[in-house]
Amino acid sequence: MTHSRRTLVTVLVALLFGALFTAAPAAAEERPRVHEGTIDGADFLVKVPKRWNGTLVLYSHGLYVDPWKPAQIMLATRPETESWLLDQGYALAASNYKGVFGHAIEEALTDQIALLDWFQAKVGKPRRTITSGMSMGAVISLKLAENNPGRFDGVLTQCGEYDTNGTWNSALDMLFALKTLLAPDADIDLVRPRDPQAAKAALEAVVAEAQKTEAGRARIALAGALGTIPGWALAHEPEPTAPADRLAQQALWVTGAYLPGYGPSARPEIERRAGGNPSFNTGIDYRSQLARSTGLDLVRHAYRAGGVDLEADLDRLAAGPRISADPKAQAYMHRYTVARGSTPSPVLTAHTTGDGGAVAGQARWYGDQVRRNGDPALLRQTYVSRGGHCSFNAAEEIVLLRTLLSRVDTGHWPSTDPRRLTAAATALGSAYRLVPELFDPLGKEKAMAPLFTRFTPPAQPRPSR
Repeated sequence: MTHSRRTLVTVLVALLFGALFTAAPAAAEERPRVHEGTIDGADFLVKVPKRWNGTLVLYSHGLYVDPWKPAQIMLATRPETESWLLDQGYALAASNYKGVFGHAIEEALTDQIALLDWFQAKVGKPRRTITSGMSMGAVISLKLAENNPGRFDGVLTQCGEYDTNGTWNSALDMLFALKTLLAPDADIDLVRPRDPQAAKAALEAVVAEAQKTEAGRARIALAGALGTIPGWALAHEPEPTAPADRLAQQALWVTGAYLPGYGPSARPEIERRAGGNPSFNTGIDYRSQLARSTGLDLVRHAYRAGGVDLEADLDRLAAGPRISADPKAQAYMHRYTVARGSTPSPVLTAHTTGDGGAVAGQARWYGDQVRRNGDPALLRQTYVSRGGHCSFNAAEEIVLLRTLLSRVDTGHWPSTDPRRLTAAATALGSAYRLVPELFDPLGKEKAMAPLFTRFTPPAQPRPSR
């Protein structure tokens, strides 16, 4: 199995991992009522505890890539969180969205509301309803609240991709840099691919060869820096400090997540949904983009080590043939995959500082949208010091939910000081500390102490607005 193929599989394992495990069965008298079914082609799962406290948490899952999906519809990011919520009297619900796989955001926005309608008709009207989601599910949760004011009392997002369209543009920047600098004459379609699998294989081969030399690794670092990809990927390890280690972990994101997840083989699905290619790099000044990147110093180090002329490579990027987007596809992405920031209800976001799958700059961008289009008093943003995408433990997820619920109940935010959040999560005990490792082929988990932190993310490099 090639490195990129292996890491693609583990990306999927990590996103699905929480749903593959369930807690030990409760005693019969304590078991929740379980409702399963299909609404307009979308499977759903609902669990209602015997002593329901009147609160419903509607959960939105992240991206599933065919054929991988969880054995059970996810009701929380961590399975321990699901058990804790049910034990505390919370009802849980989630749709798997029509089609299940791919960027089914448009479908999710309909299917989750249909499930909420079903819940109110069949179970009862909740006293309060929270929408929660991870990764792609974060923008779904936000847009559910934005599109349906009055139906949700609060929003929790974890490892959110709030500007999915911007991520596709960043991915194009990275792959454009790889192709232009490593294989300028190769016939590789980055968008509208004629043969997606052949294009993917060709690009993977070029990048694999580049990783064998310091000059090649420098150019991979330049690609990563254009996307503001951090030099921290491994959740179970402390943040690396040595440049070589940072370069290696940044390369894990570029080659193991973006090349397979946003490269030629991934393009047909998003282009089919959007009605064309939504991504562009016409008019983009990569020299200026690199100058603004937090990865600039790492790139300079890599280029010195590789004996490569950075300015010459930036000239090559500037001269490379550019890619334009289809306006219809851009409009689709803006409509369905970009949050407005209108905050009809309180929003709490959480991000790991070393997330390269949905970079932490996404959270900064969302905060900017709230300042423009919503009420900043309704927003709080939190960070956990850890590498990886969606690498939260249940203790952190539970404390986040409790913080949001306190705001909903009292009308005032409790303290979101990192020390207070860490102490509260730590107090939940060792049963809630497992963290998945994104880049482990077996989806290894490890108990890790909660660790909220203060953090200012870098700016998102290619925001949609």
